[in-house]
Amino acid sequence: MQTERKVLYFRRFGILTIIAIYLLIAVGGLVRSTGSGMGCPDWPRCFGQWIPPTAETELPTDYREVFVKNRQEKNAKFVKLLQLVGFTEFAEKVNSDPKVAESEPFNALKTWIEYLNRVFGVLVGFFILLTFVFSFIYISTDRSIVFLSGLGLFLVIVQGILGAFVVYTNLLPSMITAHMILALVIVGVLIEAIFRTYPKKRFLHYDDKFLIISGLLGVLGLSLLQVVLGTQVREAVDAVSSALNYQNRETWIDQLGLAFYIHRSFSIVVLLGNAYLIYLFFKKTKIILLQNWAKILGILLLIEILTGVILSYLALPAFMQPVHLLLASLIFGVQYWLLRLCK
Repeated sequence: MQTERKVLYFRRFGILTIIAIYLLIAVGGLVRSTGSGMGCPDWPRCFGQWIPPTAETELPTDYREVFVKNRQEKNAKFVKLLQLVGFTEFAEKVNSDPKVAESEPFNALKTWIEYLNRVFGVLVGFFILLTFVFSFIYISTDRSIVFLSGLGLFLVIVQGILGAFVVYTNLLPSMITAHMILALVIVGVLIEAIFRTYPKKRFLHYDDKFLIISGLLGVLGLSLLQVVLGTQVREAVDAVSSALNYQNRETWIDQLGLAFYIHRSFSIVVLLGNAYLIYLFFKKTKIILLQNWAKILGILLLIEILTGVILSYLALPAFMQPVHLLLASLIFGVQYWLLRLCK
């Protein structure tokens, strides 16, 4: 009975961690869509405080110069670290980025949006730590679960450090993309750990299994590629919106360049790949569980495309951008869960 309770705790905290990561992805999307990435110019504290200020009068008169200097010092250390491990070209790119010397005036709304992002980050860390602790029930029966839980904890710590580097480099685009991809990797690791706690069942015959798993691996690759393309579009949006001082939103899309059109066109490939996969689940299997998850995948995909259409034709409404990102992340999670159910 006690063992069953511990298994339940492990699964619950693992699922809570995944939910918290998805919330963190949504809040992160809100941070970017509102231009709040530098709402807190330092890390881990915010304007040197654990609870951020609510008005500019609470800050010293030279706060902008102080925090720029602090960021430049941290950035210099980051550059040395990159050079030390052999990433000399990337180190030079970081070192020569003029954005490191830029400062932003205090904005209470942006500060608290970024602070909320960090609070969710702490929440993820708390849940993943408990998940790792409860995983030790499997130390003598399936050490891979303990390893995966520990790997998840390690990656969350790396994610936190990467978040600090995002601040130190003043939102260097490549750092933000890495931040997003790592979040999806953490989701995959936790799904794998949780899946291994359930009894093994064989749902598919060999021939159907090979076909469906190949399809799942294909759409997973397409989803990851589309997420990367989406981050490139997001970076272009950041550059255009900043250059226009966040005004004239209706003109932004016309200035995004090739990345936007590639991302939009590639969504057709993603849609067709997933549609074929869903067809296979209903054609090749009679397993209700698999078909239900395939339905969920289809619904998420349709809503995702709808949000993409809204973004394209309604001048990139800020509230829709984090929804679009969250749906893309959920699609990846459902695809990976289906993959594990089919193996």
